[in-house]
Amino acid sequence: MNQVSVIATGLWAKVQTGQFIAAGESENIQPAAELSQATAKVINGLFRELRSIFPAWKQAWPDMATYKAAKQQWMRGFLEAGICSTEQLRFGLMQARQAAKDFVPNVGVFIGWCTPTAEMLGLPRLAAAHREACRNAHPSMAGQAKWSHDAVWHTAKECSFENLNRLSHDLSIKLFERNYAITVRRILAGLPLQKMPLALPPRAIERSAPEVGNKALAALRAMRSGVAAHA
Repeated sequence: MNQVSVIATGLWAKVQTGQFIAAGESENIQPAAELSQATAKVINGLFRELRSIFPAWKQAWPDMATYKAAKQQWMRGFLEAGICSTEQLRFGLMQARQAAKDFVPNVGVFIGWCTPTAEMLGLPRLAAAHREACRNAHPSMAGQAKWSHDAVWHTAKECSFENLNRLSHDLSIKLFERNYAITVRRILAGLPLQKMPLALPPRAIERSAPEVGNKALAALRAMRSGVAAHA
């Protein structure tokens, strides 16, 4: 499956960047009427996969009307949760195959499966990323901080260094956790992150070699000797 948006472009842009979406803004959308052929293909493929994974799927979808209604409800759930790419759906299906269950989960459970942890993407765990961000956000680290990943730098910038320095640990990690989750969604959606700054080159400290100093002293003595001879 190729990556596609699964609902109206404008709303997905807001979801991907963590912007607020008013309730009426999503309720006015009719998913069935606005699905592109590519999106419909992805959703239909998803439901076929779910039927093959969960043998008791007819308990959830006993007839065609229920089946079609479920697709619309799942679409709305995806919109609200920011599930906007087939890569996320792949994570969900991977978790579904490992669940070893007969019955189809509700959309909330599947959405949880679609959201990989930071570690699954090769990023530091939340606690480690937060410690790194707080350490590097301190003014004493200006120009010499080392960042493990663009995602940690991006999240720290979204939190603001001032907040990471000023807030208590409990408030700071809540703020960081929220922004870290948004960062993960940006990575999954293929959106760019703020790039880490280039490290400053180490300050070059020029040291005079002994022979240079000796030559300078010899030249000074010779000059003073010459002056004395003409006196």
